Amino acid sequence: MPNPLTPALVTFLHDLFTAIWIGGMISLGLVTLPAIRAQLGQGPETQRLVQAIFRRLSVLAKVSIVGLIVTGLLLSRRATLWQGLFSTGNVYSLVLTIKHVVVIMMVGIAAVRASVLSANRPLKPSRNRLLAALLLANIVLGIVVLALSAYGAVINNVCVVPR
Repeated sequence: MPNPLTPALVTFLHDLFTAIWIGGMISLGLVTLPAIRAQLGQGPETQRLVQAIFRRLSVLAKVSIVGLIVTGLLLSRRATLWQGLFSTGNVYSLVLTIKHVVVIMMVGIAAVRASVLSANRPLKPSRNRLLAALLLANIVLGIVVLALSAYGAVINNVCVVPR
């Protein structure tokens, strides 16, 4: 029997990176930002605090995205039903393809948010609304990714072809 420690570690890291990225967005969008704005309003102090939080979280997000790519590639090599990147030859590969497309959309949204936040000008209400909408979109897409991951895991575990 092969040593299960390596795949367990890769799976753990993949889950950890997912929790950091998607959990960070959920925490930021549903708890941290609303609490800050409720207590401090929309003034310059709030803007500086939000930008400082974003800078710190963006480092975690970037590390998590790279970690997800690396661990995802390692995990895909172990999935017997996986037919290749962006393959639709079976249900498992189709689910992974949809998941990867959604993740690419999330990375794109994160890049747009980063460019809006990094601009050296005050955040006006219209830009704040745009940032909030982009964050909400990424939260929803992150939940979709989690659902697709769960479905893919079940398919891979139930429909495994004997080796």
